[in-house]
Amino acid sequence: MSILIEALPFLMFLAAFVALLRGFPVAFTLAGVALVFGLIGIALGVFDPIHLRAFPQRIYGNIMDMDKSILVAVPLFVFMGVMLEKSKVAEELLEAMGAAFGRMRGGLGISVVLVGALLAASTGIVGATVVTMGLLSLPTMLRRGYDKGLAAGSIAAAGTLGQIIPPSIVLVLLGDQLSSAYAEAQRAQGIFSPDVVSVGDLFAGALIPGFLLVIAYVGYQIVIAIIRPGSAPAMPHDEAKTDWGKILHALTPPLVLIIAVLGSILTGLATPTEAAGIGAVGATLLAAIRNAGGQGEAKLFQALAALSALALILLIGSVLVVDVRNAQGAIVLYLAYGLSALALIGGAGALYLLKRNKVLDDVMTSTAQISAMVFVILIGAALFSLIFRELGGDHGVRDLLAAAPGGAVGALILVMLVMFILGFFLDFIEITFVVVPIVAPSLFMLGVDPVWLGVLMALNLQTSFLTPPFGFALFYLRGVAPPEVTTGDIYRGAIPFVAIQIAALILVALIPWLATGLPDLIYQ
Repeated sequence: MSILIEALPFLMFLAAFVALLRGFPVAFTLAGVALVFGLIGIALGVFDPIHLRAFPQRIYGNIMDMDKSILVAVPLFVFMGVMLEKSKVAEELLEAMGAAFGRMRGGLGISVVLVGALLAASTGIVGATVVTMGLLSLPTMLRRGYDKGLAAGSIAAAGTLGQIIPPSIVLVLLGDQLSSAYAEAQRAQGIFSPDVVSVGDLFAGALIPGFLLVIAYVGYQIVIAIIRPGSAPAMPHDEAKTDWGKILHALTPPLVLIIAVLGSILTGLATPTEAAGIGAVGATLLAAIRNAGGQGEAKLFQALAALSALALILLIGSVLVVDVRNAQGAIVLYLAYGLSALALIGGAGALYLLKRNKVLDDVMTSTAQISAMVFVILIGAALFSLIFRELGGDHGVRDLLAAAPGGAVGALILVMLVMFILGFFLDFIEITFVVVPIVAPSLFMLGVDPVWLGVLMALNLQTSFLTPPFGFALFYLRGVAPPEVTTGDIYRGAIPFVAIQIAALILVALIPWLATGLPDLIYQ
């Protein structure tokens, strides 16, 4: 009986894993398995049902508490990403980059990687990026004679960059979970004025590894073009004409938005939630400008949106020059009020235009569905975590990690291996909400740096999108790929990029500075 009691939390984890593989809804699976094992614990006398009274407060503390306002960034970043998907940024970028790099062998593959990186920093949504690039780029690459596996793998891998290049939904969720786990670990060590790990720290920590991945992907395209030129041919010269005006028109809006969002976070001008609001407004204005169409009234609202975007840029930039709130001159205040009014009027016009063009309805629906999915899974995971801990699971995990050979390094390797294997079958949200709260406190108590751990986990979760047989990016691409591209082609093309991902993960593990150097430089 004692063996059964000790194994109960691990049986609970196994039961949830099996239920998820059977295809049951994630949130209800986590909550349902937790309640079943809670009843088993009551029957065995190892679980007091009074602990369930803490569950409402746990939900309130995780989602509604002002200290957790970072989670408000999730629907804002989702809105920003979905809105940009509708603003035709991807089409312009792919067309401009394809023309710029198409003359060289492997040029289309390089353009896909670079556009994927830009869309990652703009949207952070893997599914939208993969589907968009799959619809636009894959037929072109196949028509130009690209190897089917290389073309499919390039698109799938470029789409997953949204998981590691900030702003990323994964980093926001990881930042929330790691912040709670880090505070818990410090309290367990008797530190009642704990240090804080923020989403901004993770954003800064992920920048260098994200750029390294982009460089590695581009390098792979160049190597393939050299050793197998027939797999990545160049476009005809008459079609690959560099039009710098078109390139600047395609690049400038997303770059300005990226700088506004990331720059405001990294310089401390805004919290991630506030920066997400800036991104949502900027994406709305950009979508209105790109989706105006027609004449007359539409052109008027398009001009208003453009002026509103300019006003916002001037407002954000002015903070670096003068503190508007403490400005002594009335002219500065009136100018700030005028720019704010212009931004408000242009924003209202942009929303009206997008509503009339049926774009806003689709964006709001997608944002509500994705955000609801995230938060419902969070609630189910909170109940799972509560009962898992009360059954003694946290002590079992701590003992297991402490007994791992090699100390903290061995424990970290074990956790990374478990997350990598789970990534074959589970979604990143499930892993983030279920696994991270269980293992992170124990790793922190062993002395693992929280930013380093967060970046390693983000790289690991990004890899899960590419790992056959259940990598989500592969499924997204399968849904839009032409019939001549088989599932085997997609898997074959993804494997080299999985190897690159693993190499990047090992490199960051061996050189922690790649993850911690930039946050230390910025914040300390």
